[in-house]
Amino acid sequence: TSTYIHGAGSIGVVVSFEADAAIVATDAFAEFAKNIALQIGAFTTPYLDRESVPASVIEDEKAIILAQMANDPKNAGKPQNILEKMVVGKLGKFYENNCLLDMEYFKDDDIKVGKYVENTAKELGGSIKITGFFRFEKGEGIQKREDDFAAEIEKLTSGNK
Repeated sequence: TSTYIHGAGSIGVVVSFEADAAIVATDAFAEFAKNIALQIGAFTTPYLDRESVPASVIEDEKAIILAQMANDPKNAGKPQNILEKMVVGKLGKFYENNCLLDMEYFKDDDIKVGKYVENTAKELGGSIKITGFFRFEKGEGIQKREDDFAAEIEKLTSGNK
């Protein structure tokens, strides 16, 4: 497990890993785990990987993509198989923006986070797997209080008559 607090406590991250005990004991793994936590802290990432995206989210995303394509006159004469390939391509972009392992690694945008994990495991001579993470933002889950100032003033002033 690795933790990270960003911006004077504005964002907190907890990441869990499965890795060989010998790897976990190294400074290189500690640096790697910190980098993964930094990645999660820097980018709002709802899912770990493609498999963790609910089917309903994918269906909704496909519906949005198809609606956008239907409204684009450039797509009017394209065959269905081409449109399906376009949907797959656009879903790939969705995964890159929403799945940690598909995102560009912030320290080397030539590789994805998944490749960084793979490369680090290879360098350290074992296996590493990110098993989950939590990202918390300060104030998350707190309901904003809504005040009716006009009613409050009315209440205060009506008592003075």
